[in-house]
Amino acid sequence: MRKRKTPLEIVSIVLLGLASLAAVLPFILLIVSSFADNNTLIKEGYSFFPSKLSMAAYNYLRVQGHVIFRAYSITIIVTVLGTVVSLAISSMLAYVLSRKDFPMSRVITFIVFFTMLFNGGLVPTYLLYASYLKIKNTIWALMMPMLLMNGFNVLIMRTYYRTNVPGAVIESAIIDGAGEFRIFMQIVMPLSVPIIATIGLFVGIAYWNDWFNGLIYLTKPSLFNIQNLLNRILMNVQFLSTTTVGSDASAAISKLPTVSVRMAIAVIGILPVLIAYPFFQKYFVKGLVVGAVKG
Repeated sequence: MRKRKTPLEIVSIVLLGLASLAAVLPFILLIVSSFADNNTLIKEGYSFFPSKLSMAAYNYLRVQGHVIFRAYSITIIVTVLGTVVSLAISSMLAYVLSRKDFPMSRVITFIVFFTMLFNGGLVPTYLLYASYLKIKNTIWALMMPMLLMNGFNVLIMRTYYRTNVPGAVIESAIIDGAGEFRIFMQIVMPLSVPIIATIGLFVGIAYWNDWFNGLIYLTKPSLFNIQNLLNRILMNVQFLSTTTVGSDASAAISKLPTVSVRMAIAVIGILPVLIAYPFFQKYFVKGLVVGAVKG
């Protein structure tokens, strides 16, 4: 016999349903608006049921399909490689800091925490990466600055290791003659899949959505990732729509889907993240909450 739900459970379900709906509806409105006619959006505003639909925005982007494909390829390479390297650095540093027998643990933990509160500023950072590390106008400009390691991720992983990896297991492995690297790879890593998946998703989304580094360190369009390219396309559309030119050119420019193309650009940029998120969402509660609350 099915147990009847209490009034509190019913209220909780309703509230969670409304919260979920509030999170989903903006994405639905975004997708619908990208298929709406540009003039309809201007006259009627954004609506879940536009009076006229059009593929003009996607047709405009399709003309630049080869450029978008190249930008997508760069973004995928940077996101995958950057996430793997970032997880390797963060997880190994977090493991070292989680070991209570490591004498410099407190000092290094303070240094990591300090980077969360203060930084050198944009100008010194730019001079370091552009003048000394020579990453300007290279693909490394999309990977290295402020993304390969994050102090918040390190501290979350350190807390997870301390609360979810039994110290007795590590001591037993040391007694059996296992080295630190073997302990980390064969004992710690298999027990840390939830937190690794959670932090990996955070880092991957940060890489995918990153446009600032490309704006600062890149001037070659051939190295633009998808966010930088879409931002450049959007600025070009806005510039053309506000430029005074001849009558023939003005007629052509007036047909540009200046409003709906913004929605289409947002859809193209966010769609892969929406597809990937459900595969990692199940690790969030077990990984992030356990790693952050305990300890």
